[in-house]
Amino acid sequence: MQKILKILRSGKPLVLMLVPLTISLAQAQDYDALRRSLSDPDRDLTDYARDAARKPVAVLEFLSIAPGMTVLDVYAAGGYYTYILSKAVGPEGIVYAQNTRRGLQFIEDRQDITQGEALANKIRAGKLDNVTQLIGALDEIDIASNSLDAVMLAQTLHDFYNGNPDRALALLRRLYDWLKPGGVIGVTDHVGLPGRDNRQMHRMEIGQAIAVAEAAGFTAVSSDLLRNPDDAKTRSIFDPRLNRNTDRFLLKLTKPR
Repeated sequence: MQKILKILRSGKPLVLMLVPLTISLAQAQDYDALRRSLSDPDRDLTDYARDAARKPVAVLEFLSIAPGMTVLDVYAAGGYYTYILSKAVGPEGIVYAQNTRRGLQFIEDRQDITQGEALANKIRAGKLDNVTQLIGALDEIDIASNSLDAVMLAQTLHDFYNGNPDRALALLRRLYDWLKPGGVIGVTDHVGLPGRDNRQMHRMEIGQAIAVAEAAGFTAVSSDLLRNPDDAKTRSIFDPRLNRNTDRFLLKLTKPR
């Protein structure tokens, strides 16, 4: 500042270097409107019934999911999060809903024998025109590097980690490559305890998830949003006494800019 004042006092011309500013044009998410959209009559009632435990709008707010984003729903199953992400990113956004061929054969949460494949029906019924299904394992599908804004990895990481943690590391490194710098992965999963047969119970320890995420290059931030202290974590997640209301962790994994 003193140098500029000296030039002005001398009467010499002052040359200013203009530095271009990058302004973010991302739209803000209207979370109240998103919450209302989840009550639309075209939404599956069984999905709506799960919202109390899964708190999807609060989860997307924690992850900063915004209109116009390109998002991958890993192992989308019957499309619980596919529907919500479709509404969240809006008509200018894109949702890729990935399922394996084996996953499409499952009945529970994935396929209705009498009506056909659940996710395809959900896309048609909900007019989810911004959703594209990707059928195949993650190493079989083609997604460009640095092309995704966000990934949803819901209740799936434990299947990759348990038995062979290197599979989870390979998964996260692949997703890291597909994400743009600053992109995020939302991880929800069932909390397991040390010394338990978490593979059999379809659970995993929070520390394990954070460690493998950091090994893949992410920074991890955790939230207690989905924690449930009433879950003793000694039963399989499929035990009907839990009524799907397990103790779950929520992580936001960010790829550095």
